[in-house]
Amino acid sequence: MKLPIFTLCALALSLCTAAAAQDSRTVTEPRMPSSCAQLLPATGANDAPRIQAALDACAPGHALHLAPAGGQHGFTSGPLRLPSGVTLVIDGGAILYASSDPMAYDRGAGTCGSIDAVGRGCRPFISADNTSGAGIMGDGEIDGRGGQLVDGKAESWWQLARRAQQEKGRQNVPRLIEVSASRAFTMHAITLRNSPNFHVTLNRVDGFTAWRVRIDTPPDARNTDGIDPISSRNVTIAHSFIRTGDDNLAIKAGNNGPSEHISILHNHFYSGHGMSIGSETNGGVRAVLVDDLTMDGTTAGLRIKSNDTRGGDVHGIVYRDVCLRNVKTPISIGTRYEAQPPGALIPSYSAISMERVHSVTPGRVLLQGYDAQHPLLLAMGDVVVAGTPQVQIEFARLSAIGSGWPGQSGQLNAPGVEGIDCSARFIPFPPARQASQQQTSTTKLK
Repeated sequence: MKLPIFTLCALALSLCTAAAAQDSRTVTEPRMPSSCAQLLPATGANDAPRIQAALDACAPGHALHLAPAGGQHGFTSGPLRLPSGVTLVIDGGAILYASSDPMAYDRGAGTCGSIDAVGRGCRPFISADNTSGAGIMGDGEIDGRGGQLVDGKAESWWQLARRAQQEKGRQNVPRLIEVSASRAFTMHAITLRNSPNFHVTLNRVDGFTAWRVRIDTPPDARNTDGIDPISSRNVTIAHSFIRTGDDNLAIKAGNNGPSEHISILHNHFYSGHGMSIGSETNGGVRAVLVDDLTMDGTTAGLRIKSNDTRGGDVHGIVYRDVCLRNVKTPISIGTRYEAQPPGALIPSYSAISMERVHSVTPGRVLLQGYDAQHPLLLAMGDVVVAGTPQVQIEFARLSAIGSGWPGQSGQLNAPGVEGIDCSARFIPFPPARQASQQQTSTTKLK
């Protein structure tokens, strides 16, 4: 049964939603802490012991610098743990490489670097557990070496992940950065490359800022999400450039509670699966603002995905001033993500608004609620997809903001609405130097 229902809504409702949907902190561009020590490249296969010792000796509120010297720029390390209050800084010209030795990451069962039914056999490269005020900064790079052969293996981390997909198993590979049960974690100006798996995951984090971060991994590298806030709150991701092989950014909420008060501001996404919410939403996702986002070449654009084995309440989501180009599915809101046996965790999407969204190239649009009792509630204004888009609407109650869609005819593009001007928005993915030196016009975000 399909229920496309077109009604008018009060603009005040949209404005109230926008006011609540954002990081509750006052966020400004992060500043570098005072230095506690500097390490230079040294000959040796594993820099982890001396880096970890220097981190542990660093006083809270200070930063350990990894710096190039004498034509040498590389550090190679196994897993590192960030202490509370300590920032790891990769100076410009320096690169921190992740070890390719699976046993360095193994959790004790000897499964890291293999395929099984669980896929949790590896520790992350950099972890921050139960910290406050820790971070990662600098104009340098962290390289996960996902495309390099794993020590003792005939395949890379990415090839292992692709083989796991074919064999319907789970790959045991390390994530690049994992922040758990922490407060006030900061990432600034750093470049992340070639993660074997997710680049940055947050779980039960209160207060996270990523500002002028570059994430750069090939489009065919499986499961290499950019940044994933999971059951976390007070998150700002701003002025960043992300291209990956999976979700550029995915907001999730599982059994550890909701994700809420999240601001995604002034960012550029390139290859990847887009600006996603889900698929785990059973903990609830609410109060999210996506503002001034440009997506160029992602497979999906604005995307909410879940199903009745992991669904929950997604409420108070505002998308505003979004430009898209060469995106196959500019808008995708669905409740049937991945075929699964029926479950009892029903997705519910309400108080969602899209204002000034323009896809300058044609693409598909999916607007799907779960059923007549759990419809998608979506308000739209000045939403334009070029050409004559294929639009699929199921169990949706759609309303107009101002003169925007839906029109009386039910067409996606309202007559006379040309869409916001995106002509200056699509810029090439910047080299590291440009990204680190880019001047941001907004110094205070809330």
